[in-house]
Amino acid sequence: MANVIEEAKSGRASCRTCKKTIAKGELRLGVEQMTQFSDTPSMQWHHLLCAAGKLPGELKGALAGYEGDVPNRADIDKAMTDSIKSGKAKPGAFPYIDKAPTGRAKCMQCDETIEKDSWRVAVERELEVNGFMRKSPGYMHPKCVAPNLENVGGTMEDLVSQVKTNSLIDEADMDAVVEEMTGEGGGDGGE
Repeated sequence: MANVIEEAKSGRASCRTCKKTIAKGELRLGVEQMTQFSDTPSMQWHHLLCAAGKLPGELKGALAGYEGDVPNRADIDKAMTDSIKSGKAKPGAFPYIDKAPTGRAKCMQCDETIEKDSWRVAVERELEVNGFMRKSPGYMHPKCVAPNLENVGGTMEDLVSQVKTNSLIDEADMDAVVEEMTGEGGGDGGE
């Protein structure tokens, strides 16, 4: 799904976060969403500052691809950082790295519990539920990613690039988790 930043064309759209109108010419974030009413996705629009608090992962990705100037960029970056630090924000796309909020998830590779507050790698997988295929997240310990890479798809280099784009963690933590994922640096693999 594509997320996009663009100028509002008419001033008729409302922000899905604050419910106020987005003025004509104002920058807005469009998040493509599937709805139950259509076979094609539709755009849900947000003020950039509203999206920074509610959808920092989606906004981060869209800002990376936006080449124009963004008014109040410092305020938007601060709101994204505050949202991420609060722990309430979820990454916008798979795969990503986060800390396990509970100790209930099991690793897809080793089938051991992923301890609460330990790093995990989330990937999208297809599961059969009641005869229907549906997509859902699957989780792995960082040290279990390399042995399960064939099921995740792509190369380790691709996966590392994607988690760096999608994850909402700071650079030092990212480097440590990537080191554990790739097996470089001689880490013990646990946390």
